[in-house]
Amino acid sequence: MDRTRPLTLLLAGVLAAGGLVSLTPVARAADSELARNGGFESGLDGWSCTAGSGVVVSSPVHGGTKALQATPAGSDQARCSQTVTVKPNSAYTLSSWVRGSYVYLGASGTGTTDVSTWTQSAPDWQKLTTGFTTGASTTSVTLYTHGWYGTGAYLADDLSLIGPGGDPVQTPATPTGLAAGSPTSTSIPLTWPAVSGATSYKVYRGGTLAATVTGTSYTATGLAPSTSYTFQVSAVNSAGESAKSTAVTATTTSGGGGNPGGGLPAHALVGYLHAGFANGSGYTRMSDVPDSWDVINLAFGEPTSVTSGDIRFSLCPATECPNVESVADFKAAIKAKQAAGKKVLISIGGQNGQVQLSTTAARDTFVSSVSKIIDEYGLDGLDIDFEGHSLSLQTGDTDFRNPTSPVIVNLISAVKSLKAKYGSGFVLTMAPETFFVQLGYQFYGSGQWGGQDPRAGAYLPVIHALRDDLTLLHVQDYNSGPVMGLDNQYHSMGGADFHIAMTDMLLTGFPVAGNTDRVFPALRPEQVAIGLPASTHAGNGHTTPSEVNKALDCLTKKTNCGTYQTHGTWPALRGLMTWSINWDRFNAWEFSRNFDAYRWN
Repeated sequence: MDRTRPLTLLLAGVLAAGGLVSLTPVARAADSELARNGGFESGLDGWSCTAGSGVVVSSPVHGGTKALQATPAGSDQARCSQTVTVKPNSAYTLSSWVRGSYVYLGASGTGTTDVSTWTQSAPDWQKLTTGFTTGASTTSVTLYTHGWYGTGAYLADDLSLIGPGGDPVQTPATPTGLAAGSPTSTSIPLTWPAVSGATSYKVYRGGTLAATVTGTSYTATGLAPSTSYTFQVSAVNSAGESAKSTAVTATTTSGGGGNPGGGLPAHALVGYLHAGFANGSGYTRMSDVPDSWDVINLAFGEPTSVTSGDIRFSLCPATECPNVESVADFKAAIKAKQAAGKKVLISIGGQNGQVQLSTTAARDTFVSSVSKIIDEYGLDGLDIDFEGHSLSLQTGDTDFRNPTSPVIVNLISAVKSLKAKYGSGFVLTMAPETFFVQLGYQFYGSGQWGGQDPRAGAYLPVIHALRDDLTLLHVQDYNSGPVMGLDNQYHSMGGADFHIAMTDMLLTGFPVAGNTDRVFPALRPEQVAIGLPASTHAGNGHTTPSEVNKALDCLTKKTNCGTYQTHGTWPALRGLMTWSINWDRFNAWEFSRNFDAYRWN
């Protein structure tokens, strides 16, 4: 169902239909064409489209050989824009040829009254025209075109802005002072002073463009341990790009080779064991967990209060679990699993265990209390299963690379402290919901203008800051609403398509909230497992074994992909996670038996 369109726009359509002509400024002889690449003959050069919504097509076109095609999806209107230099107190005429339903053309930042025009229906090419006068101090305006919610793709071509050009923009100076911070085994942070007049910076690694950023810092990730890398940076604005800076060389450390907490098989099965409760599935003793399970997450360590940071864990009481083993037998069974090469972790949080480390005191208590559990039971590491309202982003915390919200910053610090205490063998896994990860492709925190759910994408800064310490990320591909994939289409849980699209995002990387200057980098395939419910009783979004196998085929072999096309093939994908071992037992071990039978090669 279409959303209600603004009354002013509807009135504008009525006026246009009635034949009334807008009194737009008339271009003078000295005026010139100011729109860059308005015919899209050079692709999207000069243009920025939200959420990757725009592409250039060769048919149909209005003029030349190319045109813009942009597709609205969900709350994204497929807005494509560019900023141009103008003169103050000057008149301009903006026009474009368009096709499609509900296509808009406009200009913002005029310094007077921003303008727009639109057509409700243009089955063939139709020209939209509007005009504006700039304010007394206006030196640039933003031109844009977009569609509307719930409609199909639109086309635009031969977009034009006629008027007096602004004062020539000078190419910015070459950046100086490029410096490398403290490297890790897989990343090197870079900083440099701002350059006057620069609107963005290009970062080069070994002479090859690695990233374009708007700030004065960048962290190169996915690097090899014990390897030297050379970087340069240039400054960019509408006039062009400066020369590259003096090169700086830095060497990554030797730690871990990017496989923190290693020792897992090439393809691993992860499961949660209801050690503290029965949950309708019945209690399963540690010693009765089959050898299929490579990582066993004890559910759950929970806080004494939401903000205390004081985590406690105990076995299920006998009144709820009559067959519960003794603590001594439980610890002995853990040692037996570890002797067989299995990893046993304490999982913190869960649906009922809200954890908010809003103070440094809570952070320190978290570290000490989790350490006590790990030491008491002789565990291999930690699983972070923060759900609900545990993580959220404060207003203004908009860059996942540099978080400022205390609950985020303190969690990162706490986990790094635990990693430092236990060393390279410490296993770290995370089990966020899609709302906190993949939804970040569209929405991040409360958004630029506020009003969004501040939890949207809130796990991204945690994952990013800890990616060099992270053993496994297994996002819960269940209990989820529809989520937009990299194809800008919504995908729903329960079938192979959902798991393929959600996992492809993690292995490809994506711009956070559609900002191409803030791209969440891809994780290594051996760091990623797919999270699924073990049965229809375990959670919404149960996926049948045949659909699970289709997802694995597509991601690791590029077969059985259906309509979604992945951005790569990842035979090193680590495996699967399920909620839970108990529910799998309840369901005659269907999930784990299918995993054991699947042919990875």
